[in-house]
Amino acid sequence: MRTVLLAAAILCCGCGTVPTPQAASLESAPPAATPKSGFVTLSPKAQKTSGLATTIVSLQNTTEVARATARLTNDDNHTWRVGAVAEGRITRVQVNPGDVVVKDQLLAQMHSHDIHESRALYKRAQADLARAKGVVDYRTGLRDRAKRLLDLRAGSVAQLEQTETELKNAQTDVHNYEIEVERTETHLTEVLGIPADETKISQSPDGEDNDLIPIRAPAAGVVMARNVTPGTVVTLSSDLFLISDLSTLWAIAEVNEEHLHSLRAGMAVRVFVQAYPGRLFTGRIGKVGDMLDPATRTVRVRIDLANPRGLLKPEMYADVEIEIGGGGAAIKVPAEAVQDVRGDSVIFARVAPDRFEVRSVSVGRSLDGSVEIVSGLHPGDEVVSRSAFILKSEFLKASLSGE
Repeated sequence: MRTVLLAAAILCCGCGTVPTPQAASLESAPPAATPKSGFVTLSPKAQKTSGLATTIVSLQNTTEVARATARLTNDDNHTWRVGAVAEGRITRVQVNPGDVVVKDQLLAQMHSHDIHESRALYKRAQADLARAKGVVDYRTGLRDRAKRLLDLRAGSVAQLEQTETELKNAQTDVHNYEIEVERTETHLTEVLGIPADETKISQSPDGEDNDLIPIRAPAAGVVMARNVTPGTVVTLSSDLFLISDLSTLWAIAEVNEEHLHSLRAGMAVRVFVQAYPGRLFTGRIGKVGDMLDPATRTVRVRIDLANPRGLLKPEMYADVEIEIGGGGAAIKVPAEAVQDVRGDSVIFARVAPDRFEVRSVSVGRSLDGSVEIVSGLHPGDEVVSRSAFILKSEFLKASLSGE
């Protein structure tokens, strides 16, 4: 009995080590083929069709560039706030926002009691001047009579001196009244902009009295804002219109603190806006701010921009580039040559007419549409500079099929 049990145990152990036909076939099957992960192949014909291009890299001198965002605004040195020269009521408005105006163009008209008060002062000054001139004539006659009496020994020196003193006082009054006439006339003609002489007041074709205060453009420009309508009552503190010459603008940029030591007034700046992709506008730094923004740690930089054709508009957003010095020699490739593959920056280096090596690289600064390559490339390497995404797609497809 013991012998039978021992034989059965040996037989069971032997059965555990004998491979089944299915297990044997799995063990003998070759591993699945995987693509060569470091290379991708593309025929010369496919390269031509896709527009693929290559370039041979070399060490190049680089320029360090400070980049920032900016907002375009009116140039305050060429912007005018048009106010009222007197209290009154707007009767007519001649322009609308967006209108282009020239210097001294009529913007609006207003009625004011200051017109009548100023004319009354002007007439009073004229009357006082006429009376003072009459006194001078009278005093001149008295002085001349005193001279004759003194020559005839019928008068005294004291009488002559007294008449001369009174004449000088009368002449002083004439001079003072002449100044007052000139002042009141200037207020009417130059400040209020209306004729001093009421006989020169004209009538409009519809019979309305044109004896109104005109509000005129102080300079040529564009009407940016209109704050009045007919019937608006205005005071001396009222802003009626905002006019700006848009041939020059300011770009207010927020530049990182790290570049502050390199910024100087007069430095050239490149400006790009979304409205004109790829188009370059140039300006110069006009002013570097005196303090940092405590929240963003940036400094405000005012950039003076020429805008002769009026393409740029206030409130546009822009990207600016300021060359702040040399950055040494480096290998640069076009930005589109660097592709992201599973979180790694790679380029495709040609190793044969139809074969490209997928090479990981470390990137540095962005330099005028190019990217600095810190490691992974050497001078003389031929890399794909255009349509690199085609090779990236082929590489990812081969990797997926291999998995």
